[in-house]
Amino acid sequence: MFDKWTQYNYRAQKYQQNRLLKIILAFLAFYIAYNCLTAFVVSVWVVENNSMQSGLSSGDRIVFASFESWLRIINDDPHPFKRGSIVLVDKGRNAERVLALRVIDGIVRFFTAQKISLFTGDGQYYIKRVIALPGDEISMVNYVFRVKTAGNSYSFTEFELSDKPYHPAIPQTPHLWDESLPFSGHMDPIVLGPDECFVVSDDRSNTNDSRTWGPVSPSMITAKALLRFWPVNKFEIF
Repeated sequence: MFDKWTQYNYRAQKYQQNRLLKIILAFLAFYIAYNCLTAFVVSVWVVENNSMQSGLSSGDRIVFASFESWLRIINDDPHPFKRGSIVLVDKGRNAERVLALRVIDGIVRFFTAQKISLFTGDGQYYIKRVIALPGDEISMVNYVFRVKTAGNSYSFTEFELSDKPYHPAIPQTPHLWDESLPFSGHMDPIVLGPDECFVVSDDRSNTNDSRTWGPVSPSMITAKALLRFWPVNKFEIF
């Protein structure tokens, strides 16, 4: 009886149409607000591997603050991140992508809570730690970095320049491992240019970072880790 009333009653049909329209508009408003939030304020990312052990593990959920908005306004420093900061590196930031694919990618990431991206295969996003900033001189001995900041005559270990302590995973190298071999844990001093930062994995056996890429532009560092909220027992503010 109710279905027939809805079918033949103009007011009921109009009500259903308006209700459907309101649902669609509400969804669009939420989607736009969500994308603005993740692009300009904060976003949530899932750690996909163990390259940041021992601090971060695969499956951890991290809230990042974007550098596209208020962080750049309230921070007098040209770089809203510091030495020791955990950051999100977008190596595909300067790559040209079709606008339609970028829109679809935003929708896919929206419905999968940032877990799936059309550009995942490009190796676009990496969670790394900033070790050195533009103008710094950086070297490495036994997988521990030393940094001589611009204008300084002596160097510090990476830990002395970080606001918060962290504990990288240092691999055990064979006794006869020569320092001249690739990824031996040693690196000769290099001086970063005015548009170069050095980012690394906390698991120093994982060299998918500036040791293989080379220094990255600060423009590729798009967000800074604020906190880890999952798993609950590992909640941490960075």
